[in-house]
Amino acid sequence: MAFDGISVAALTYELNERLTGGRISKIIQPERDALLLHIKTREETVKLLLSANPSLPLAYITDKNLNGPPQAPAYLMLLRKHLAGARILSVTQPGLERVIRLEAEHFDEMGDLCRHSLILEIMGKHSNLILADQEEVICDAIRRIGSGTSSVREVLPGRPYFIPNTQDKVAIGDGSFWQRLSNWPGPVEKALSGLLTGISPQMARELTLQAGLEGSEDAAALTESQKEGLKDALNRLQEQLTVHAFSPRIYYHNGEAAEFSALPLSLYGEMDYLEYDSMSSLLFSYYAERNSTSRIKQRSAELRHLLSQTLERDSRKRDLMEKQLKDAEKRDKYKLWGELVQSFGYGLPPGAKELAAKNYYDNDAEIIIPLDETLTPQENAAKYFERYQKLKRTYEATLVQMEETDRELEYLRSVEQALSMAEGEEDLAAIKEELTAGGYIRSRGGSGKKKGAGKTKGAQPLHYTSAEGFDYYVGKNNLQNETVTFELASGNDWWFHVKGIAGSHVIVKTGGRELSDKGFEEAAALAAWYSSASRDSKCEVDYTRRKEIKKPGSAKPGMVIYHTNYSMMVTPSIEGLRGIRD
Repeated sequence: MAFDGISVAALTYELNERLTGGRISKIIQPERDALLLHIKTREETVKLLLSANPSLPLAYITDKNLNGPPQAPAYLMLLRKHLAGARILSVTQPGLERVIRLEAEHFDEMGDLCRHSLILEIMGKHSNLILADQEEVICDAIRRIGSGTSSVREVLPGRPYFIPNTQDKVAIGDGSFWQRLSNWPGPVEKALSGLLTGISPQMARELTLQAGLEGSEDAAALTESQKEGLKDALNRLQEQLTVHAFSPRIYYHNGEAAEFSALPLSLYGEMDYLEYDSMSSLLFSYYAERNSTSRIKQRSAELRHLLSQTLERDSRKRDLMEKQLKDAEKRDKYKLWGELVQSFGYGLPPGAKELAAKNYYDNDAEIIIPLDETLTPQENAAKYFERYQKLKRTYEATLVQMEETDRELEYLRSVEQALSMAEGEEDLAAIKEELTAGGYIRSRGGSGKKKGAGKTKGAQPLHYTSAEGFDYYVGKNNLQNETVTFELASGNDWWFHVKGIAGSHVIVKTGGRELSDKGFEEAAALAAWYSSASRDSKCEVDYTRRKEIKKPGSAKPGMVIYHTNYSMMVTPSIEGLRGIRD
């Protein structure tokens, strides 16, 4: 995906058309590196998200309400001082840089009209949100950069603001480009993205294709006619940018978003695409989900660390149990020795160190049994019987403990799978509540509950429908697994779960109808999709009637048993099903 200078140009044009003249009514800092501006225009109130997240810097108009921290950070207070109530004069982009500059005017404490600019730099790990005054002096930044961090530019209060030209690129139409192209030591495709501001590798491939060139051709060896073809392609691009002939679209490959662009690309001519009315709506559609996933991953880091530590501890404990079982397998040897010493040790002289006896369990094969010379034969026999009983008790207790550990490992892997499916704060809250109830997280609420306290109201299970009209429900965590299995499902509904590994409970509500072969395959593929085998080419899925599913009294959430079931091999997929927002 290329959020390049051309995409920023399309976005900036839309924002300028929509926001100019509006007033900033509210400023929120929902994340450490993001801002949400509420802007009132004559027609509407627009919510503009600006994010300088190093892993996902972006800007788009959103319809979501986001909350800030209880106590406003210093940077947010400064923005509110200078921009709250300010009128937006323009939203611009310098050249084709990945920079969006929002300029606004307001009255200062003395009643004088002044200007400030809020500047979003979309530059990967160097992304930033900077407030500068009308003299181009930095007031502050959401991420301060000192001389110890960067030798190119300091981003600190009182320092001059400028865009560093670290890559020494030129604008489209700059005459020096052609001379530099002739001296470029490499493919023409890389020359375009390496020399021209705002041109991504994706757009460079498109330009070479439009010019009738192979992207791998040597830039320095281009003929005059080839350069003319490339010049025509660049002129067409410049004309599109000048007249704002944008046509935002997402291109799909095998049903998944492969690329997006602000302009139509012949490069992806054979791909399906979805066209959007604006670049902002495209970015919201594509990046909102990705941004949410990134944030959820950050928020769940503590839970992931806890699970990782607990899984590692239990795995080590299980390894020790296996070693104990192997040691305990010697118990029958000591029982045999005790019996043989008891049967044949009566004739031994005092102080004997061993006994040669015939093993009547093995065709009277002779066996040598070591003895403690300080003990009588009967005492030696009693010693071996005692050792046998001890190892027997150890073996039986270890088997029980191993079964408990296996169940706990299975449960923890199911929680780990639930974390990978979490889509929002409600899902994380439900998982945290479950782990707290299970004793994995220490409760901070004390022994008593507040009035009205109860279970966290979590997100609903996933809901799909098939072309045949059947409803499929998928639990996203163990609490939801119990909901779909024991509350949503009736006795004759079908229940699906991937065999032997962590995954979601999937229920098909039949409504008394017979489920077709296609319905069984879709449900099994759905269960495989929402499991830890989702990336496998094939996996086995168990299915049975809901009435066959039981939950043992002492079982952890989501853990069930069944003895009557069918199985099928499927490829994980959600193809043919339509997601429903309940």
